[in-house]
Amino acid sequence: MVREILESLHCKSGGLYVDGTVGGGGHALAILRASSPDGILVGIDQDNDALSESEKILQAFGERKILVKGNFADLDRILARLHIGEVDGLLLDLGVSSHQIDTIERGFSFSSDAPLDMRMDRDRKVRASDLVNGLAEKELARIIREYGEEIRAAKVARAIAERRKIAPLKTTSELASLIAKAVGGAGRRGRIHPATRTFQALRIAVNEELKNLHGAILRSVPCLKKGGRFSIISFHSLEDRIVKNAFRSLEKGCICPPDFPVCSCGRKPQLKVLTKRPVSPGPGEIVENPRSRSAKLRTAERI
Repeated sequence: MVREILESLHCKSGGLYVDGTVGGGGHALAILRASSPDGILVGIDQDNDALSESEKILQAFGERKILVKGNFADLDRILARLHIGEVDGLLLDLGVSSHQIDTIERGFSFSSDAPLDMRMDRDRKVRASDLVNGLAEKELARIIREYGEEIRAAKVARAIAERRKIAPLKTTSELASLIAKAVGGAGRRGRIHPATRTFQALRIAVNEELKNLHGAILRSVPCLKKGGRFSIISFHSLEDRIVKNAFRSLEKGCICPPDFPVCSCGRKPQLKVLTKRPVSPGPGEIVENPRSRSAKLRTAERI
């Protein structure tokens, strides 16, 4: 969705932009080109591999790009350390990157056998295997139900709990096969693999992807100049719901009960939502990149 992102951010020459999830540098590259000859981009990522790849791709831009290891949840503090005040645009591309999925040993996918890892930041201590083999069955079911929106969460958690009594689950294939046997449905045409939602839930839990998203949005908005744009790409309903509600809350401002005659909270609107409905990729992009089919782009402007 490169074209849509550039339009949403309203990139211009001399602008200062932040890609809070720089990944392999594809969006950053487009933003730097669109803001030439003197635009600056700060690229943030918690994955060392992503930062190394971005450095290669963006090398030609020299001092116009600043790459930092960190989490977008700390975006305001990162900018403060860089002595950067307000910026013209913020971009967050949520979820797991294609590079992470395609790197087998990272354990994000069950298409190939790999260790149950799923850490975006390899410096994190907790792996997916720690959750699968260490959490109480009830807590495991809660994570799978809430983060994976899996209606058969209790059955999946029960199967995992029974299996780990025999031996710990160590690989993606072991877990995927166990889930398929527990709930059925593997290989049915037109249906996702029965392990898909559980893998999503474990990945979200390992990386605490939703834990601070709403707060991160609230803390990032003050970093925008008046008229600056905030664009966020989400890939599943849990993320999109948080983004939508956060943007709406910041657009509304006042949180007093409707029956209050006069506002007493003092909160003022901070954003104007530009996408009443999320922007989706076009058919051509979906054909070229099937993983983009669930992408939803929402944009708001600082007021």
